[in-house]
Amino acid sequence: MDTVLVLSNSYVPVGRVSWFRAFNMVWTGRAEILEVYADKLISSASQTWPMPSVIRFIKKISGFFKRGIRFNRRNVWTRDHGKCQYCGRSVSQKEFTFDHVTPLAQGGKTLWENIVVACVGCNQKKQGRTPQQAGMKLLSVPQKPKFLPTMDLDRMWGTDVPASWKDYLGSYAYWLGDLKD
Repeated sequence: MDTVLVLSNSYVPVGRVSWFRAFNMVWTGRAEILEVYADKLISSASQTWPMPSVIRFIKKISGFFKRGIRFNRRNVWTRDHGKCQYCGRSVSQKEFTFDHVTPLAQGGKTLWENIVVACVGCNQKKQGRTPQQAGMKLLSVPQKPKFLPTMDLDRMWGTDVPASWKDYLGSYAYWLGDLKD
């Protein structure tokens, strides 16, 4: 895995970037390396450096959280807790489908407010209809999240989460997770 975990200056996970972009942030003085991959190196014609695994911004990053949560497949799956929003069945990130609540053919858009996780069976049953037209009920109304729910790390990030990331992602779950008695 050549992905690098990026932390804010206060050690809160804010994203993942390629090793190349992370190395550029470090080289230009915007970030520092906290963890490296033990078995991976970056080489130029005359030098070799360890590949970063976790970096941290040195200064406060203003405006990063203003853009909101990025709309992508993984984040939709995370928002919907990995469950089909019609039957409630758990689906993996590899097997789920996007479902347009209002189909594109009926003027629907590909937006947070119109996309839900669906299993293949429910998506095929619904076809190009709205849930009402198909006689199906949504378990939750889709909306743009202010933050993503935290889930089991292996389930959320896949089984390739580097060991060096787990301490930092665990702090994310601690600060933004649900309070339990």
